[in-house]
Amino acid sequence: MSQQDIQLMKGNEAIAKAAVRYGCDGYFGYPITPQSEVMETLMDDAPWETTGMVVLQAESEVAAINMVYGGAGCGKRVMTSSSSPGMSLKQEGISYIAGAELPCLLLNVMRGGPGLGTIQPSQADYFQTVKGGGHGDYRLITLAPNSVQEMADFVALGFDLAFKYRNPAIILSDGVIGQMMEKVILPPQRERMTEEEIREKYPWATVGNTRNKPNIITSLELDPKVMEENNHRLQAKYEAIEKNEVRYELTQCEDADYIIVAFGSASRIAGKALEIARENGYKVGLVRPITLWPFPSKIISELADRCKGFLSAELNAGQMVEDVRLAVNGKVPVYHTGRQGGMIFSPVEIFEALKERFPKA
Repeated sequence: MSQQDIQLMKGNEAIAKAAVRYGCDGYFGYPITPQSEVMETLMDDAPWETTGMVVLQAESEVAAINMVYGGAGCGKRVMTSSSSPGMSLKQEGISYIAGAELPCLLLNVMRGGPGLGTIQPSQADYFQTVKGGGHGDYRLITLAPNSVQEMADFVALGFDLAFKYRNPAIILSDGVIGQMMEKVILPPQRERMTEEEIREKYPWATVGNTRNKPNIITSLELDPKVMEENNHRLQAKYEAIEKNEVRYELTQCEDADYIIVAFGSASRIAGKALEIARENGYKVGLVRPITLWPFPSKIISELADRCKGFLSAELNAGQMVEDVRLAVNGKVPVYHTGRQGGMIFSPVEIFEALKERFPKA
């Protein structure tokens, strides 16, 4: 490993550099705090000079997501990034991409809302992301990093899953992870795929040749019977993803009476809260969902068979807690603690919330 592979950088910078090393063909974005460093880093590094990667600031978020749609339809590895209000503008395009069954990588570095809100960190886009922010019955493969290293690692994972299932994948981060600086080990440089390789590997792609019949990529189908069949095919694919791609991390859950569930930056804070709780005689464990969809419902259900309760710690008014409650299915109490509008809780606040809801006998 060369010294250049280990660098100190922001999470947003790690995303950009990992994309180039993955062999990404194109990035289409629009600046918005707190994720603007993604495009700024790509512009500074000028990967078009070394790898041929296209980096383009579109005229709007709507334009950017439709450029992703076009690039993905050609079998290219394409991506975009934004923050909460910008992701709202992309929702129609995301629904089109999901309906057309095209692979791409999205990044949302969440900030406080609703509306324009604040530029400070939040986790209030959970519903938008995992429940479907656009129209129709569709799903996004959703990865939630809790470190700068995972910001880099999840680029490859997100692209690989997107192409494996022909489905958009999203890295759901927040302003804490996007702006914080940590040491990162970057992946080795991959080569971009050639046009011939795309033709052979992705027969569904529109690659502009005379050897194959035309590929028509669309999410439109006016015959309701055919559209229902399309939806059934999508639902079967989503079931396969739920079966095969659940990812999570457990910390000290073996003997835990109480379980904290937290993702992203909140999981880092919850990890310290766990230590404080253990020091004060509370047997507490932590479940960190790495995939928010598919959600780790099975392991949470199994833990509910042998613990006394759950606390969902989120930087929002209570969103993921609904999925925790569905998984627990009434076996034990499930509570939420959170901060909103860009405010961040401390480990002590999480522990105090735990004590309030689960007083020791």
